[in-house]
Formats: sequence, C-alpha cells, structure tokens
Amino acid sequence: MTGGPGRAGDASDRGRPRVLCAGHVNWDVTLIVDRLPAPDGEVKIQRRHQAGGGSAANVAAVLAGLDADASLFGSVGADESGTLARRELSTAGVHTYLVEADGETAVKYLIVDADGEVMVLSGEGANEAYTAEDLPPGTLTADTDLLHLTNQPPAVAAALAERAREVGATVSFAPGRQFVDRDFSETLPLADLVFCNRREAAALLDEDDDGATAYGALREDATLVVTHGSAGSEVHDRATGQTTTHDSFAADVVDTTGAGDAFAAGLLAARLDGADLDRSLAVANACGALAAGEVGARVDLSWGRIEAFLDET
Repeated sequence: MTGGPGRAGDASDRGRPRVLCAGHVNWDVTLIVDRLPAPDGEVKIQRRHQAGGGSAANVAAVLAGLDADASLFGSVGADESGTLARRELSTAGVHTYLVEADGETAVKYLIVDADGEVMVLSGEGANEAYTAEDLPPGTLTADTDLLHLTNQPPAVAAALAERAREVGATVSFAPGRQFVDRDFSETLPLADLVFCNRREAAALLDEDDDGATAYGALREDATLVVTHGSAGSEVHDRATGQTTTHDSFAADVVDTTGAGDAFAAGLLAARLDGADLDRSLAVANACGALAAGEVGARVDLSWGRIEAFLDET
C-alpha cells in the first residue's frame, strides 16, 4: 500500500502496523425472525442479540484481532449503550478516542430473516458528535501506517484525510450507504484506497461510448475495491491498470450485517502484511464469509481462523 510523501518506514520496522479508524460507533440490537414482516403484519422474534456496531468500530475490532495496533476515533452518548460500546471495544484490544456527547449513543435495530437478509432501523444518536479538531494531538503521526475512514460528515473526513497525507499515512475510505447522499468530493481525491459496493460504484464510475471507465474524483494512483456480495469482489489498480477478481466463498449465511466491514478489514490487514492483491482478496472474502455466518455486526477473527477457513475451501 502506498501513502503520501514522507513515510517513516515500513510497519515491519516497528512491529505491529498502526491503524486509526474514524467514523460511527453504534450499539446494535439484532432481532432474528423467520421472515421479514409484511406491511401491517406480525412475526415472532426467535432470538435477540446485542453487541457493538458501526462500520469504523467493526473494522477496528477486526484489525485488532489480526495483529494491528488499532485505534478508533468517533463519538458516543453519555449513556449505558455508550459504556457498553466502549467496554466491548476495549476487550477487543482497540484503543478508543471517543467524544462523549450529550444525548444517546446511536442504536440500530436490525431485523434478520432466515436467509440472512437485513432490515435496519436507525436511531441517529450521537455517532457524529465530533470534529477533526477533537482528535487528540499525537494520535495521527508519522508512525501511523493507515487512516481508515467510514461514513461521517464530509468536512470531517476531508480534514482527517488531509492530516493523514501530511504525515505520510495511507488513506482508505469506505463511505458506505450514504455515499450517494453526501458530497465526498473533497475526500475522494485524498484516498489511496476506496471501498464500495455495486450500487456505490455505479454512482462513482461512468463508462463512455467506447467502454472506457471514468473514475471521477479518484486519484490517478488510487485503488478501487468493489464488492459484489455472493458474486465475489474485484480490485481496480489505477496505477498499473490491473484488475484483480476473486470469487466469494460458499457460506452458511446467518446475518450479513458487518460482513462488508469484515471484508474491508481483512483486505487492509493483508495489504499491511505485504500480501499481493489476489491473496488480499482471498483473505477479505474469507473474513466476509465468516462474518456472514454469525449473528451481529462484530466478528472475532484471527489469522489462525482465516487460514483454517482458506484451507477448508
């Protein structure tokens, strides 16, 4: 992975790679049902599960399990859900820099059917009650290998990306569902690596009459990662013009919540470990499959578990 000018050496020179994730921190309540309710309908809850969520928090937790020195910047409310979210992240080995705001921590209610399909009810909460100036001095330094941004106010994302490039850190960006509704035109040119799904890629990319692809605001040397769900994933390396694809792995899908975050964390961890794109996509798809096989957005992953999965497939 490449970052801006003035890097302080490879992560291997200093032990574990240092990663800072920034974005949403939620508390998730997952309700398992046999089918999603029809309008004015009713279904019985088969199981109830509570755990931490939020894309930035999910990625940080997986990276910590994959031997990264992972930190998280975001915000929570001064309530029980915020306390639970902090405690769970600490247990996962994530260093937290969380602004404690008035009001409630963002809580999401996720209804999951027998096929793993998800319906999400979101409480806005306090997961965007921070600015770039709230990040403590000395958190984002020349020793930082990677800044991973998820959905958040565009001005905050752009300011953090600017600071990361100034210290030579790689910038990755996974804007998520609100990509088409928010103006991230100042952040995209600062990102070395961009994650999106098929719908988001369609909003980002255009093809001319000759089939040539226009990448919009992406850097000339940016890497674009596109996920296709059960159809696998692909990486477009603009610097080399190379496209690498990888099929997804068969999985017993229980809950797809957080699978995309586990995918992103797996690819980032593999790249930080020096893997090529093919190996990185294999690791990422393995992480996504393992996450989809468990209830909740947070999955406990290790290199040993990933290698065992890859050996079995």
